[in-house]
Amino acid sequence: MLDDTGARIRTLLERHPVLDGHNDLPWEARERAAYDWDRLDLATGGLPTHTDLPRLRAGGVGAQFWSVFVPATLQGEAAVTATLEQVDAVHAMVARFADDLALATTRAEVERALASGRVASLMGAEGGHSIDSSLGTLRMLFALGVRYLTLTHNDNVPWADSATDEPVLGGLSTFGREVVLEMNRLGMIVDLSHVSADTMRDALDTTEAPVAFSHSSARAVCDHPRNVPDDVLERLPGNGGLCMVTFVPKFVSPAVREWDLEAADAAAAEGISSSDFVAYTAFTADRRRSHPAPAATLDDVVAHVEHVREVAGVEHVGLGGDYDGVDVQPEGLEDVSGYPRLLAALADRGWSDADLGALTSGNALRVLGEVERRATDLAATRGPSLARIEDLDGAPA
Repeated sequence: MLDDTGARIRTLLERHPVLDGHNDLPWEARERAAYDWDRLDLATGGLPTHTDLPRLRAGGVGAQFWSVFVPATLQGEAAVTATLEQVDAVHAMVARFADDLALATTRAEVERALASGRVASLMGAEGGHSIDSSLGTLRMLFALGVRYLTLTHNDNVPWADSATDEPVLGGLSTFGREVVLEMNRLGMIVDLSHVSADTMRDALDTTEAPVAFSHSSARAVCDHPRNVPDDVLERLPGNGGLCMVTFVPKFVSPAVREWDLEAADAAAAEGISSSDFVAYTAFTADRRRSHPAPAATLDDVVAHVEHVREVAGVEHVGLGGDYDGVDVQPEGLEDVSGYPRLLAALADRGWSDADLGALTSGNALRVLGEVERRATDLAATRGPSLARIEDLDGAPA
């Protein structure tokens, strides 16, 4: 019965709370409140965001990778500065709500936060433009607590192709492979969400540690370039990596994907690129008023979670909702309180408690720990890379 399933899920989440791979609340805080956490008081329920502390608790979220995203319309020093402001905002958020949040940079720190009843707060940088092709900048982000780097966002970077841009390199450049290896040495997770399929394959050929997709779903279920092809999912067991299924409607619902393709054509006619995060998000929000989009549903997300489990194995699937990174989420998963409904649907489909616990946080904790252990081994054999993009890839055209 539903009540029995609900009780089972509540008990499960007490033992295995959700460790979600991607939440864009910091950028929402910049846009809505200029990073003023008194104005955007997370302790207050019913905020216009997808995320606040009461709903995190209701959703069974015990650990969150906060995205320190900046749009690719910012480049060079401007991107680095804005990323540092995002990192600062997360530190300020954790300090402001210290009774409920705890900064975490290691598996042990996540587990200590969970034991103290606080939400472990990790950081992930979304897009290689945030390092401005500088390994020194990469290292400084790591020193400030950033524990994954998504190699691209919607646009290519000079050393890696994006999923939603025209291919230039056919994957990673020589410097791009050096970025991956330096991340391995540091203990920073290589995040392959947003990158092209060829970049995924090159990264898996290069990496010496498990990779993750912080917020991507299955391309076989919904044919969107942001999703992961089966041949890549099949490689995750050999790598030890993780696909954290996202809830973004156009990535999980074929019907919403078709609506978005039409919207992208309409935007292009007005000179707006679908890869321009800020402009295209505003365009689609306005377009929905005259061209209502179909709704994605919780069942769409279930289909992706089950497909990743089927292809990659239950040890290689997690959750990365992308809350506050899009304006609309699937029915049943409208905000961060929705995770128990997803878990209940999976339980009703025969998922065991062990499998659900692996999905919620067990797999993510394993990857975090394995990346840390591999970094310890690598740091004993090589020092920081002094490679420069101009030396490895040549002067830009």
